Amino acid sequence: MTNIERPLSRGKYIQLLFSICDLAIINLLFWLTISVFPEIKTFPHELRELWLVVNVSFVPTLAWTARRRHSMRAIVLDGVTRSTLSAVVTHALFFLSLIAFLGIRSVPGRAYVFYYGLMLVVLPLFRIAGNLALKTYRRHGYNFARVVIVGTGATARRLYENMQRDSGYGYKVLGFFDDNPDEDFFADKVYPVDELEAFVEQKQIRQIFFTLSGHNAALARTIKIADDNVADFYYVPQIPHTLARKFELNSIGSLPVLSISRNPLKNVINRIIKRSFDVVVSSVFLCFYPLIYIPVAIAIKLSSPGPVYFRQERTGYLGKSFKCLKFRTMRVNAGADKCQATQNDPRKTRVGDFLRKTSLDELPQFINVLRGDMSIVGPRPHMLKHTEYYTRMVDRYMVRHVVKPGITGWAQVNGFRGLTDELWKMERRVEHDVWYIENWTFLLDLKIMVRTVLNVFHGEKNAF
Repeated sequence: MTNIERPLSRGKYIQLLFSICDLAIINLLFWLTISVFPEIKTFPHELRELWLVVNVSFVPTLAWTARRRHSMRAIVLDGVTRSTLSAVVTHALFFLSLIAFLGIRSVPGRAYVFYYGLMLVVLPLFRIAGNLALKTYRRHGYNFARVVIVGTGATARRLYENMQRDSGYGYKVLGFFDDNPDEDFFADKVYPVDELEAFVEQKQIRQIFFTLSGHNAALARTIKIADDNVADFYYVPQIPHTLARKFELNSIGSLPVLSISRNPLKNVINRIIKRSFDVVVSSVFLCFYPLIYIPVAIAIKLSSPGPVYFRQERTGYLGKSFKCLKFRTMRVNAGADKCQATQNDPRKTRVGDFLRKTSLDELPQFINVLRGDMSIVGPRPHMLKHTEYYTRMVDRYMVRHVVKPGITGWAQVNGFRGLTDELWKMERRVEHDVWYIENWTFLLDLKIMVRTVLNVFHGEKNAF
């Protein structure tokens, strides 16, 4: 049996399997909590009620999860984690409300804390592991979706490229339909639009993506074909590459309007969360900072004359400049504010070279974080000269300044750090920075911090 012949019918059971496993985990954690707090067993009647309420509370939780589940097959682990955590909160709200209504008083409060503390850890880990397993399963040719794309233009190309970027999505594109296809576009897979209906029936297509614009008759016909064959229909608007970012669907009257999604950190709650985390972590770190500062300062002073700290004007939040702190890694020189460090830069000291390779030179920036000039995670701040130059050369460069700069960032953990001797390197860095801003979550910050620590231990070739 070839990949294309493998049955799709198992796919509809995957979400059911996840839900059954969720229910099993919730029950296992419940009985584990009972074993840790055996005094609950002295009230067998209330124990039975508790067990019943645990399972009844799973029903609205399941409904909430199904409501928030995206119909696309692309699995984003950050999104999986967020949806799972929201499901735990939903379960807790219903559970605690029901036991208050029933007047169950025999359970100590610490038992509830223990139970939901376990659930907050175990359930997201299970869901992440389960979805990673699902992606692996799809990469082996199972649970794929039979897909066709109507159109062969730039939008169709971008859609296909994104579908094929990760085989874990499980998209199997079987054909393209266009009466005027581009000559170099998968000639062996392009068919006339008139053949779409027969193709969908014969190949048992499950998803149809429409990428043409100004073809109202073809659009209406394609929707009917999808309806008649119980296939999912998706309309892909021809959005220019310059607007390739997240959108929100709004409306003016009955007319749908796409708007560029707002920066999540404009939300005051998100800003409070991020700033509180910055203050707590930087304060704790700076309590132990003398243990690092003293030996490093001695080594720097012995390596070459000059100050321990290197203070440089860099572009910060909303384009305002600030003094960025680093341990000095070079001999005092006139070009420090103009020229980036290179791999074999003669200005570097041996101590400075070590500090750069281990990223220890960035640690004084926790002082900047506590002052409010920077955040732990965010786009890296650049020299004023670079800001002036790249604002003219790179689209959306200044967008990266709508949030505070960071000690580490999404671009850095994806390999875009260090020397930007070619324009494309800065373009990719800006691309990653803007993606971070538009997709910010607290969990994403934690993910970046963990990857930063791992990169330090693994070593980074661009750290010089």
